[in-house]
Amino acid sequence: MPEPAEPMFRRAMGAAAFGRLAPPLRRFHALGGRHTLHGEATTLAPETAVGRLLCRLLGAPAAHRSGPVRFELDASPTLEHWARHFPGPHTMRSRLQFHAGRVVERLGPARLAFTLVENGGRLEMQLTGLRFGGLPCPAALRPRLRAVEHGEGDRLHFDIEAVLPLGIGRVVGYRGWLAVPP
Repeated sequence: MPEPAEPMFRRAMGAAAFGRLAPPLRRFHALGGRHTLHGEATTLAPETAVGRLLCRLLGAPAAHRSGPVRFELDASPTLEHWARHFPGPHTMRSRLQFHAGRVVERLGPARLAFTLVENGGRLEMQLTGLRFGGLPCPAALRPRLRAVEHGEGDRLHFDIEAVLPLGIGRVVGYRGWLAVPP
C-alpha cells in the first residue's frame, strides 16, 4: 500500500484547521525527510522523587537549565522521529505515528495519544489517552498536560509541561523556540 503524501499533523487536524496555524507551525509540521533545527530552551526539574524517577524512565531532562537546543527531525507522512538535544546536555527521543485520527507519541515506556486542536493560530496537543508499560492509565491518573506551540516570525515557540496528581507534581517541563526554515 503506498504511503499517504499528506503530512501527519495535517491529516490529524484536517486541512482547514491546519491551514489556520501560524506560518512557522505549518512549515514545521509539513517538513518531510531529515532536518536539524536550532533554538533556545529552558528545562524544568521534576518536583518530587517519584517525578524524577518517571522523568528518567521517559528520557526527559531532569534538571533546570537554559541554553541552546538542537532538534533533529526525521519525518514521513506516517512516522516521525524526534530527538531534542537540550542544554545540559540531555537528549530526549520520541517517535510519533498517526493512528485512528490522532497522533500517538512513544516516549520511553509511555504511549501518549493526542488530539490536535488549532486555537487562534496556536497548536494545542490535548492528551486523550495514555498507556504506560503497555497498560492503560485511568483518566483520573493521567497528567495534567500543557503542550502548546505558537509562531512568531520564523520561530516555533513551544511550552510543554506534564504534572501528575496525587502530589507527584511536575514530571516534565520545557519551553523555548526553534528557528523554522522558510
